[in-house]
Amino acid sequence: MVPILNEAKFIARTLSYLQEQDYPADRLEILVVIGPSSDGTEQIVEEMAARDARIRWLPNPRRLSSAARNIGARQATGDIVTFVDGHVYIDNDQLLRSTAQLMQEKDVAVLSRPQLLDTPENTLFQQAVSLARKSPLGHGTDSTIYSLEDGYVNPASSGATYRREVFERAGYFDEHFDAAEDYEFNYRVAQAGFRAFTSARLVVYYYPRESFGPLFRQMERYGRGRTRLFRKHPRTLGPGTLVPPALLLAFPLAVVLGVIMPWAGALVSLGLSLYGLGTCAQGVLSGLKAPGGDRLAKMILVPPILWTVHLGLGYGFLAELINGRRRPAAPEAGNDGGRP
Repeated sequence: MVPILNEAKFIARTLSYLQEQDYPADRLEILVVIGPSSDGTEQIVEEMAARDARIRWLPNPRRLSSAARNIGARQATGDIVTFVDGHVYIDNDQLLRSTAQLMQEKDVAVLSRPQLLDTPENTLFQQAVSLARKSPLGHGTDSTIYSLEDGYVNPASSGATYRREVFERAGYFDEHFDAAEDYEFNYRVAQAGFRAFTSARLVVYYYPRESFGPLFRQMERYGRGRTRLFRKHPRTLGPGTLVPPALLLAFPLAVVLGVIMPWAGALVSLGLSLYGLGTCAQGVLSGLKAPGGDRLAKMILVPPILWTVHLGLGYGFLAELINGRRRPAAPEAGNDGGRP
């Protein structure tokens, strides 16, 4: 199931990876759920579907990924539903066969998978984004999306493949979410008692953002999603969620306290300085471990990329915390997928 919106640049390549999978043709359907696009995405998919009966495309008038996932999950006829984004790189033809085999061998109804950012086409900036995101300062410590170790895991951070019974027990995706809808769904999957298995055999590579602006906007969306997540599921609120907004607030706080309470302002400034040194140290470590050349450039790029990630998350969290109060609270997403 491939949920997309304005993916003309990547969608033909992504679908070709799925078409080339070593899997029985009569046991595979490729559902492409398309939001109203302005770049010719529909035409590309329609032409590919006309040549391959396995491909079927469905409209998604609501545009949201959460809505697209629900459309695909409801329309799917197979026993297993696996989600693949519209702009990914898959380096082998065994992904789907491994998916079916692992689900049977490990006796699970959910599979998580590594979601690495190391595509062959990455620019220098994208390579640095990958290094930053997989570092201890670049993602949640409880996340398994950058791990290549095989094992049973909590599905919350990286669940991507499900038996149909999962939707029957945990419900569908909450369509009040336009970011973090997969995490919110996987949180309910875990609460329903399902366990997941992850394996390097299931790795799918994602393309990082190509510059600071798009990266900040991506993180802002994630930050907004985190606010909605903790409002619906308060137990998901932890240090990893609170640190980015606290960091963002520390800058004006240091200025204000520096005027009215200099010693307190100095402490906050010291904390910010230590944060800056920590990210710079992480840049050096990441650069030294980086494969290939341009290690010095990567050392220089990783710290500002980490700042962009943290400040984007913090800004999105706070913006949604303030503006989100105007929205009605999202109901629990049961079998209706949280539809109003």
